[in-house]
Amino acid sequence: MREQHIVAIANQKGGVGKTTTAVNLGAALAQAGWPTILVDLDPQGNASTGLGLTTDQREFTVYDLLTGEAGLVQAAMATDIPNLKVVPATSDLASADVELSQTPDRMRLLSKQLRQAPTGTIVLIDCPPALGLLTVNAMVAATSVLVPLQAEFYALEGLSQLLGTVKHVRQTANPALRINGILLTMSDYRNNLSQQVEADVRETLGDLVYPTVIPRNVRVSEAPSHAQPVLSYDPNSKGSLAYRQFAEEFCGRLKLVTEAA
Repeated sequence: MREQHIVAIANQKGGVGKTTTAVNLGAALAQAGWPTILVDLDPQGNASTGLGLTTDQREFTVYDLLTGEAGLVQAAMATDIPNLKVVPATSDLASADVELSQTPDRMRLLSKQLRQAPTGTIVLIDCPPALGLLTVNAMVAATSVLVPLQAEFYALEGLSQLLGTVKHVRQTANPALRINGILLTMSDYRNNLSQQVEADVRETLGDLVYPTVIPRNVRVSEAPSHAQPVLSYDPNSKGSLAYRQFAEEFCGRLKLVTEAA
């Protein structure tokens, strides 16, 4: 039986390229032929918007998954990219931490739903920029955690807290959880600081850090305003090429090439 791959994309620090990575990794995997579902667990709903879903199109949402009002197959909506579906989010999700805090087995609400993923589907979870109940649900459901890390001065600040949360979830609720890797984002090689940060991160975290680095790129920044991944908006941009290369490395870590063969 093929192993299930559910990857939580998490960093409690905002503005590090988490949603951008979720959207473009999902697009790259789908374009490579892998059936992919992106679960938008961020109340801002940026991943949903970035894949072209307007608010009035979001009939069922992640909130419905968590409350049991809808199942994964019902809530996962097709996008303009073949093989890529998204379970959208709306502002209803903002109150989920409070509303679900007294629910029995509240840490496993998402896990129960994601077990419905069709065989061979890769599930990506775009977590909110916080280590609350929603992110814990993602980690309990996930097989691994991908951490986007901005190439800036405070890059490593707070990472220990995130890794501590992963360790706690592993010890209490999901022993199989592991770190998929660290992806450096928003790097500007014209800036000596970006190079120094990369060197420090690689020295500290070693092989956990992906070889590919996502550069600062105006096309990556423009794409969400056109409700598209950068891979669709400008397939030949530096950002698109970097995300495709990263997706290949990601598949290698998940041994997807071997599975496909």
